Amino acid sequence: QVQLVESGGGLVKTGGSLRLSCTASGNIFSIDAMAWYRQAPGKQRELVARIFSERRETYADFVKGRFTISRDSALRTVFLQMNSLEPEDTAVYYCNVESRVPTGLGDSRYVISWGQGIQVTVAS
Repeated sequence: QVQLVESGGGLVKTGGSLRLSCTASGNIFSIDAMAWYRQAPGKQRELVARIFSERRETYADFVKGRFTISRDSALRTVFLQMNSLEPEDTAVYYCNVESRVPTGLGDSRYVISWGQGIQVTVAS
């Protein structure tokens, strides 16, 4: 089982910055990708950014140039540096990890895990 712990959310004014962190723990064989999603009230959850094991990054168009995703593989931690925040960025942000965990039978299985979510509020 994979556990994710998120931190770094809060209230910030327009134009401000926040840095989110998410650390994975548990019996993990490998991590394929780590990502951040967000969900605003009344809207569907959407991908913000994803970083793969080879450190290739992808971003949603609405955050390009403002947000940066990074990871520390040794610490199994993913970060989201958010700059130039806008009220439209207000949402609950969720950490997402795609990993492989041992089955106990000599192989591994693919698991998708979600954090509990962390509130980011940008005041105008």
